[in-house]
Amino acid sequence: VAKESADIIVLDDNFRTIVNVAKWGRSVYINIQKFVQFQLTVNVVALMINFISACASGSAPLTAVQLLWVNLIMDTLGALALATEPPHDGLTSRPPVGRDVSFITKTMWRNIIGHSIYQLAILLTFNFAGKQILRLEGSDATKIQNTFIFNTFVFCQVFNEINSRDMDKINIFRGIFSSWIFLGVMFATVVFQVIIIEFLGTFASTTPLSWQLWLISVLNGAASLIVAVILKLIPVERETSKHHDGYDLLPSGPELA
Repeated sequence: VAKESADIIVLDDNFRTIVNVAKWGRSVYINIQKFVQFQLTVNVVALMINFISACASGSAPLTAVQLLWVNLIMDTLGALALATEPPHDGLTSRPPVGRDVSFITKTMWRNIIGHSIYQLAILLTFNFAGKQILRLEGSDATKIQNTFIFNTFVFCQVFNEINSRDMDKINIFRGIFSSWIFLGVMFATVVFQVIIIEFLGTFASTTPLSWQLWLISVLNGAASLIVAVILKLIPVERETSKHHDGYDLLPSGPELA
């Protein structure tokens, strides 16, 4: 009778199992939130950069093949990297998530909007004034400019994926070396990006870039780490939920995760 009416059955006579179940459950939930935050940022920026550029100049800097590659690394590899993040002990300090709480939290919206604004500002600047800023001349200047924009866009997503490892805390590198899948995905993404830029120009409508342009692309992407720190210093009101019987949950202490 007790087993039939119980929500959780401990089979190994060890109450620590309940803690592990709660930890893994919260980890899965948060990992999905990380991926959704990351994916929304990618899609918003990709859509807006092509839409604004097409309306203003009649051409889009990102081609269909390039967008297909971005979707591949961000949908498949990005999901693999963020969804396999292992749980940590700090998750037990988080309050439970109520049924009436929005899945996309205010913290996620802060990060999505902030990173989207930064990436759009960088990409639109190079789209409309890239030839002057980068001092590009010659018949292939436009192709180099578009390749540079594509490369910068990808590296912005690479570093933003690292930012997405923790939506609240500044230290996003905690435990990164224990997640070998995440490191493998990051390495594979960079390697394939180099191959597409340097060797698959005919297929991807790209052209090889100089080491200076590669460095600028990486630095523009790495700057999103600083943007993430600034965004996380902006306070966001926590969403609270009510118990299923209608009364408020007891206030919890400071979040340590």
